[in-house]
Amino acid sequence: MTKARGTWTIAMLVCLAGWWGVAAAEPYLAVQQGYKCVACHMNPTGGGLRNDFGIVFAENMLPANGLPAAVPVWTGRMGDFLRLGGDLRASWTRAEVPGAKSQHAFNLDQARLYADVALIPDRLSLYIDEQVAPGNAISMEAYARLTDAASGWYFKGGRFYLPFGWRLQDQTSFVREASGINMTTADTGVEVGVEREHWSAQLDLTKGAANAGLGSGHQLTSQVVWVDRRYRVGAAASFTQSEGGNRRLSGLFVGVRTGPIAWLGEMDLVHDDGFPEGTRSMVAALGEADWLIRKGHNLKLTAEYLDPDRKISQDQRTRWSVLYEYTPIPFLQLRAGVRWYRGIPQSDLENRRIAFLELHTFL
Repeated sequence: MTKARGTWTIAMLVCLAGWWGVAAAEPYLAVQQGYKCVACHMNPTGGGLRNDFGIVFAENMLPANGLPAAVPVWTGRMGDFLRLGGDLRASWTRAEVPGAKSQHAFNLDQARLYADVALIPDRLSLYIDEQVAPGNAISMEAYARLTDAASGWYFKGGRFYLPFGWRLQDQTSFVREASGINMTTADTGVEVGVEREHWSAQLDLTKGAANAGLGSGHQLTSQVVWVDRRYRVGAAASFTQSEGGNRRLSGLFVGVRTGPIAWLGEMDLVHDDGFPEGTRSMVAALGEADWLIRKGHNLKLTAEYLDPDRKISQDQRTRWSVLYEYTPIPFLQLRAGVRWYRGIPQSDLENRRIAFLELHTFL
């Protein structure tokens, strides 16, 4: 690799590292506590603005230390009809690629504002997730939600994130990149869901990210999750009809709690049509362990696998991560981690290492 090429590659990686900060729920918390996503978030499928219980949990259960008694408690409520929230992430990143000089950078990864307007309390609401920095403002989610609390059914219409597998904080994970369904690819359409005591289910009909800019095509996505205090099991599937070639997804994911450790696993199978050689199939898998060392301190270990084309032998990739998360006070988290990539020896980019420090504030 030439020096110029190596420098350009590292610079690109540092920019991409900002994707890690996309606002997302941490699913290991739900597994550790035995909660469903809707227990803490306004969005039934998780992520974004927290509800009353989610705010109480963030103030009292997450941090190592609570607020002094004289400090007012943030609730997010602005009267009876409006709830506000936000999320900001800033980071320092160091990227190393074999044969190139290491590069580091400071980034404002994101600043986001959330709002939920209860047009009819507990019945009809308007939800907005707006990224205000860096760059120009971008609407990530904007939808109306109709809820029937008595039966557990709800209906969403507008722009929102699709339900498929674990809603991970890291959008560059192999399972989220391979499926193409993550918290950077909101879609437009409708969702029908149901929340019962031990299970959740969603069915979505959307345009499909692959059809952006095209006049035809659709995506059908479904997910079912069984939730218990000690474990949960989920299955998801998706089909995208597109002029560029259809895509079929299927995935299984599981979470188990054993004492202070929450275990997460996911495996996805992707079939893409439209290639000259026929259908291309991919396999992506994730294993994660989160150890609650003590209140406010979490150690995260992940192991990932990707086979980008099952017809080609010895093109598999792996990624290993070690992260430490420290939440000293409510609404503030410090994260530090290292990720090692391993791929074919001929590709320096597939054998890189990335280290980062992150400041995360949320409300």
